[in-house]
Amino acid sequence: MSATSKKYALDFLSFVNASPTPFHAVESAKQRLLKAGFCEIRERDSWSSTVKKGGRYFLTRNGSSIIAFGVGKKWTPGNGMSLLGAHTDSPALRMKPVSKKFGENGSYIQVGVETYGGGLWHTWFDRDLSIAGRAMVRAEGDNIISKLIRIDSPILRIPTLAIHLDRQENFAFNKETQLFPIAGLACAELNKPDNSEEKKTEDFQPLAAITKRHHAPIVERIAKEAGVSVNDVVDFEMILYDTHPSVLGGLDDELIYSGRLDNLVMSYCATEGIIESLSTSNALDEESGIRLISLFDHEEIGSMTAQGADSNLLPAVIRRLSVLPGDSSSPAPPSSSAYEECLIKSMLWSCDQAHAVHPNYPTKYESSHRPEMNKGPVIKVNANARYATNSPGIVLTEEVAKLAGVPLQLFVVRNDSSCGSTIGPMLSAALGARTVDMGNAQLSMHSIRETGGAHDIEHAVKLFKAYFEHYSELEPKILVDHIDA
Repeated sequence: MSATSKKYALDFLSFVNASPTPFHAVESAKQRLLKAGFCEIRERDSWSSTVKKGGRYFLTRNGSSIIAFGVGKKWTPGNGMSLLGAHTDSPALRMKPVSKKFGENGSYIQVGVETYGGGLWHTWFDRDLSIAGRAMVRAEGDNIISKLIRIDSPILRIPTLAIHLDRQENFAFNKETQLFPIAGLACAELNKPDNSEEKKTEDFQPLAAITKRHHAPIVERIAKEAGVSVNDVVDFEMILYDTHPSVLGGLDDELIYSGRLDNLVMSYCATEGIIESLSTSNALDEESGIRLISLFDHEEIGSMTAQGADSNLLPAVIRRLSVLPGDSSSPAPPSSSAYEECLIKSMLWSCDQAHAVHPNYPTKYESSHRPEMNKGPVIKVNANARYATNSPGIVLTEEVAKLAGVPLQLFVVRNDSSCGSTIGPMLSAALGARTVDMGNAQLSMHSIRETGGAHDIEHAVKLFKAYFEHYSELEPKILVDHIDA
């Protein structure tokens, strides 16, 4: 592995290890953007005096989705944008709103969890698990604020049943009754009431106290991590994660063993790609468009939430940017169709991990479309529009890849196989922008530990950087719906 490839792979490991939840992934991206000179703005504020040509900005929604963009100095209303979308979430187990459970007549402390997305849940057994997420806590002035939480120690485990007690050939289990993690052994000292933490008040409380809904020791750990007392913890969203760190593997460190490769690989590469495309002070001097990444939450459950790709988040941001004045000294009123003009001149790269061919299951793959790890990003095609790729999109992507020196691969599923989907189809339908679905190849998608290619991190970052740098000059040359002179 080259030194450059290894540098990118190791930097990705630092990103994914710092990001056990979508909230942490957005914070990781946010810190990288701030270090690169991006300014944070808010959806709830007016941008008329804030967002300027030549500027670099980002905003978040719900703390789990983030959009970052740079505005070209030659921007005029109605110009196109180079858009790149990915997602921050992965299949996981999440603590239930009332998680306090006991097993075997109170001998075991257990935690009620809910499945999120389509995970390979059998891979969560016998792993050293912990929790991370966000807590809503009381602060000064009666405000309630969000705090990132991460418990590093392995406080949870889902044990398998010994083979001697059930010699089933295929591992089967009930997700509602046999997927509850053990948090410890119950004893009088651990579970005795902590009256010092009981809030002495006669005020009406709509919900039971948080230590009644969750085991007190878990709430205490969350409070300690947040730097507040237990009484100041109002609510929380906790996600289970594997405490074993992501690492390089293989005989030549050519592989990555990690959770959440789907889709933190693309979230990382998108963030680094736009940062590198704007790394010089004059990067936007000749840019007539806007370069933008959008990292959404909730892709794994259909995206139909306020912070998902099927929300108004990206269309609303594009609409506000589409009428951004071109000449700040004497801004002319933007065209009433600036938004529509912008969309038809724009392109979206929907970036989500792809399936590498599995050596033990070769018949599961179409004979002529067998992506390999470390062979470059995979363009995903589906005749039934489960992916949004079409020929003009492939042509433009290939032109970018030539300039970047990055190899590409193609993938379609077998006719007798089901096909997953991405944020590509829903966003292409909502925006009307040319769209391509792509992603790096990996194995064990949706497992708690996935396998990816270490070299492909560099491939994707270089490709995304070139996309942002060259889209504005390439887009007018690929003619569709044109009028002959």
